[in-house]
Amino acid sequence: MTDTMEAGATVETPVRPVSANDTPDAAGRYNPSAVEPKWRERWEADDLYRVDDASDKPKWYSLTMYPYPSGTLHVGHWYAFAVPDVFARLQRMRGYNVLFPMGFDAFGLPAENAAIRSGRHPAISTFDNITRMREQYRQMGAMIDWSREIASCTPDFYRWNQWFFLRMLERGLAYRAKGAVWWCPKDQTVLANEQVLEGNVCERCGSAVAKRDLEQWYFRITAYAEELLRDAQALDWPERVKTMQRNWIGRSEGARVTFTLETGDGLEVFTTRPDTLWGATFMVMAPEHPLVAKITTPERRAEVEAYVEQTRQETEIERTSTDEARPKTGVFTGAYAVNPVDDERIPVWIADYVLMGYGTGAIMAVPAHDERDFTFARAFGLPIRVVIQPEDGEALDGDTMIEAYHGPGRMVNSGRFDGTSVPEGLPGVIGWLEEQGRGRAAVNYRLRDWLISRQRYWGTPFPIVYCDACGVVPVPDDELPVVLPLDAEFKPTGQSPLTTNETFLNTQCPRCGGPGRRETDTMDTFVDSSWYWFRYTSPDEETRPFDPARAAQWCPVDLYCGGIEHAILHLLYARFFTKVLRDIGLIEHGEPFLRLRNQGMILSAEGVKMSKSRGTQVDPDGLVRAYGADALRLHLMYLGPWDQGGPWNTRGITGMERFIRRVFQVVTETTARPSDGAADDPAALALRRSTHRTIQRVTADLDDFQFNTMVAALNEFVNELMKLKDRPVARTPAWREAVESLVLMMAPSTPYAAEEMWEHLGLPYSVHFQAWPTFDPALTEEEVVEVVIQVNGRVRDKLMLPPDLPETEARDRALASERVREQVADKDITRVIYVPGRLVNVVAR
Repeated sequence: MTDTMEAGATVETPVRPVSANDTPDAAGRYNPSAVEPKWRERWEADDLYRVDDASDKPKWYSLTMYPYPSGTLHVGHWYAFAVPDVFARLQRMRGYNVLFPMGFDAFGLPAENAAIRSGRHPAISTFDNITRMREQYRQMGAMIDWSREIASCTPDFYRWNQWFFLRMLERGLAYRAKGAVWWCPKDQTVLANEQVLEGNVCERCGSAVAKRDLEQWYFRITAYAEELLRDAQALDWPERVKTMQRNWIGRSEGARVTFTLETGDGLEVFTTRPDTLWGATFMVMAPEHPLVAKITTPERRAEVEAYVEQTRQETEIERTSTDEARPKTGVFTGAYAVNPVDDERIPVWIADYVLMGYGTGAIMAVPAHDERDFTFARAFGLPIRVVIQPEDGEALDGDTMIEAYHGPGRMVNSGRFDGTSVPEGLPGVIGWLEEQGRGRAAVNYRLRDWLISRQRYWGTPFPIVYCDACGVVPVPDDELPVVLPLDAEFKPTGQSPLTTNETFLNTQCPRCGGPGRRETDTMDTFVDSSWYWFRYTSPDEETRPFDPARAAQWCPVDLYCGGIEHAILHLLYARFFTKVLRDIGLIEHGEPFLRLRNQGMILSAEGVKMSKSRGTQVDPDGLVRAYGADALRLHLMYLGPWDQGGPWNTRGITGMERFIRRVFQVVTETTARPSDGAADDPAALALRRSTHRTIQRVTADLDDFQFNTMVAALNEFVNELMKLKDRPVARTPAWREAVESLVLMMAPSTPYAAEEMWEHLGLPYSVHFQAWPTFDPALTEEEVVEVVIQVNGRVRDKLMLPPDLPETEARDRALASERVREQVADKDITRVIYVPGRLVNVVAR
């Protein structure tokens, strides 16, 4: 056998005979503990799943998010990977050259924290875990091409993280800046905003977090905000994910306007409602705005500084909360600003509901027409001026309003624009601002740049050297990788463990040759997962991150599977990276994943998230030993819709084990029978119809990722075959077609059992080289026969009805006939006689 065997090809190697005590047990029943190791060894010896880049078949790239090597797989891993494996196998049987690779997201805090607890170096524990998990994935029976395996903690992988960083630095997409960042004292590292939960706690460990001012490295993802927003619409992704990304990017159209402070500084604001500029009665700055300290008057300084420190300890979620129970807080700075549209002098406050990272970090407050400003103004006794009056109803009065007015109307108290309709008049207001040099049209985004610095050991070192003479100096490409030293002290100290490793820290400046110091932070591990799928296409490439020709052959990924929890961070970063790689010239496409499907979560039997510490995680190894990998695969598919998940129960797996045994019984008990029955026998035709309808249904369910209903369809078909296996129809060609089709339909879901049964059928190895069965549309149509409709024994109509139509439905259709209704219009129906497939007689008096 060769790597490039076509689907359905005949193998010259004879089928190995099965001995009586080989794979069935002593009673002739299916024995997964013998079958599964047998075929796993054969597949691996034959390189059954090695992908041939030179194949002339159309490509299909299926990918499941690579796992963190935690040490052992739990049923959640199986749920995330075994089910997409079914679809990958389906595509291979459909004639695609399928790439379905595997790797490990091996850098990051979990490995480092585990090493701190155990005293084992993360490099040792990580690779021990990978070895264990690799064996478990093999046990799963997944069609992984292990020759393409990657681990993100190896220098031959992370050197390209460093290479990408340097390319982004050259293009102005990587930069260093000082800012207030969230700091976790337990993990001793910076957290992204998204990793801080309400109550100022770390998403990972639950510890209380606080703000620190640190110099950090960032990727300028905001440069791609518009493209990220625009291109998402065409993706075949769940609408929920696209909505989450759209909201995270947060595009707003409006104008930028500059107010003048008494210090002479300009205070620029972004507003989506420039038509309400005349209604601004105060301004609010973010407490962390750089001008706050400068403009605060001496008598207000102590209160302002205390409020600034208080706000630093609040999360963004808390600061932007719309909960009415949360009181509005703020402090007057003592400063004033001048409104550029009417030269009015208005007070400047600071308040936590204004964020430095959104817009300009300052707002013009229009309490009559913005709810947050209205609540703030009422809380602090600030004036409310109406500048938009609704067309109908009583005129608004700022003194008596109980809520802000957001609707359409006409501008008032707005100088030259009095009487202008809004929102229709917005472009005219913006045009006037631009003509007068008082503002300009603008688009704003909620998206922030990506903070990639982490003060931890187990991650990609930055290729940066700090030199007293040359400043910040990039490491040249020919000196990559900057290797993470294995002798560093990896216990948390509040600074990067690399700062104490003198051999790593002290180096030569690449530019002048003088003494230099390496950057001691490491990269966010989301950098690893933002391009890893490209590496699978050419994992042995040594001179580039990947071979562009191989990437062009395989990418973009056709189907990407993973959890909804990655909707924003990983998936948004992966899209950003792909666009950067396109602009660098490595690839031509701009989106990484054409289709995205999210799995739900497997919960504990109590309906809560599984937890290792609470002992609610389910070990799949014991289930495989007891019931077989195929039974576990089916059980996971049958739990419910894959995208919803559900509570775990072990009872259902016994049903799946029995189902596989019943299929095995059907196949093995009838394989040796001659197909000497009449092919045109009505029972044979009925069986063919059932076979083709099942193929149609199973195919549709797989395409729709409705794995639970796919299993149900197979079960119904097997039930029918069990009833027929001892009848004459089991000796017809239709029976052989039904049994072979059943095994082929089961091959993606139960790869071991299907291979065993295919061998019992005496067919060429391997079932996984065979073509997916197709259905004849003519055989899937509902069978109908002519049924005579009588009234009091006299023929009044003839209808085409299914021969097995239930009596109640046959009665309803007969009575719906216009000719029958004419005959019984003034009569009472006393009885309806139904002979299936022949007649319906309505007795009326």
